[in-house]
This record gives sequence, C-alpha cells and structure tokens, in this order.
Amino acid sequence: MQLTESHRQYWRKNLNITAVLLAIWFVVTFVVGYFARDLNFTFFGWPFSWWMGAQGALVIYCLIIAFYASYMGKLDEEHGVAEEK
Repeated sequence: MQLTESHRQYWRKNLNITAVLLAIWFVVTFVVGYFARDLNFTFFGWPFSWWMGAQGALVIYCLIIAFYASYMGKLDEEHGVAEEK
C-alpha cells in the first residue's frame, strides 16, 4: 500500500509535535528537577524546589496531554481521519 502525500504530511506533523512535546517533558522531568535544589526561596510556604518537583511538573504533564489531544483532534479533522462523533 502506497502512502499518499496527505498521509506523509499527517505523520510528519505527528512526529514533529511528538518530538517537541517529548523534549518539553525531558526538560521538565530531568533538567528542572536537577537544578531545582538550587532554587532556595519559599513559594506558598514551601521550598520552591519541592513545589516545582511535586506540583509544577504534574501541571506541565497535564498541559502536555491536553495540548496533544487538542492538536491531534484538529490534525485528524484536517486530514479527514477524525472519528465520528
């Protein structure tokens, strides 16, 4: 089965957004976590490093998921592969 140009564009966009979101995930998980202990100030009564590790990362993960779902829904409609509602 040959892929059409539309299929190639769909997968290219899908792989690009996945790579960008994985890069954001990596930075939030490893880079910010590694340097968080150097952030020595209080934020809402807790050390900022704890806040960033325990709360901030989870918020970013949820935003990544929501953005990906929204983006892929629009991409599916754009390329005619959306599910019936």
